[in-house]
Amino acid sequence: MGRNLQNGERLRPVDLARGHGLSTQAVRNYEEAGILPAADRTPNGYRTYTSLHAGALRAFLALVPGHGHQTATSIMRAVNQGAIDEAFRLIDESHAQLLDDRRTLQAVESALRDLESTTGYGSVAAAAPDASSGPDRFIGPLAEELGIRPATLRKWERAGLVRPRRDALTGYRVYDESDVRDARLAHQLRRGGYLLEQIAPLIAQVRSAGGLEPLEAALSDWRGRVSARGRAMLTGAAELEAYLRERG
Repeated sequence: MGRNLQNGERLRPVDLARGHGLSTQAVRNYEEAGILPAADRTPNGYRTYTSLHAGALRAFLALVPGHGHQTATSIMRAVNQGAIDEAFRLIDESHAQLLDDRRTLQAVESALRDLESTTGYGSVAAAAPDASSGPDRFIGPLAEELGIRPATLRKWERAGLVRPRRDALTGYRVYDESDVRDARLAHQLRRGGYLLEQIAPLIAQVRSAGGLEPLEAALSDWRGRVSARGRAMLTGAAELEAYLRERG
């Protein structure tokens, strides 16, 4: 990213921009946002940049993939204002969020593995109920089976997590095997700390995919993105440390 600069060498905005594949307007915008230190000015009022500005730009561009544009901007602004502890706090928050994302992914994977092992909910065939797939349940026995209250199942129904039919004669809720599997998945995810509004889209995806097995590609992509973000944070940390050393 960019060429090595000698101490004291001066760069025009276009030089700094080209060295990083940016437009000169982007460089000006970054300076105005506080991502770069304020540029020096020539007697004619033109901006000039130094190796310090190039280091700030490298640090910012390296921070963006791991922390996002907004947080990377806040980190660089804090550094350039001398608020190093604030910059570190922002970095810590990003790492904490990444850890939370990783734990959430692990909780989902664990829940799905448990569900597959206990219900066979890993195939298209398992997702489609049939007459031989098992007995229907009423709300009381199913709640007892899951170790929850019937009121919890009714709450899950209102949230769209389960969709029992009503018995034509009694009006009682009847849960077939697909409902039972959905309830077990919801139960596992609730134990993993998921909120109902987070669980509903996942169960909808399981239903549309025809089971859990087709979700493996999505989970693999999720794992890849979490790992890539972790590596990007390491790269960003290295460039930021180099910039901090140059600032002195």
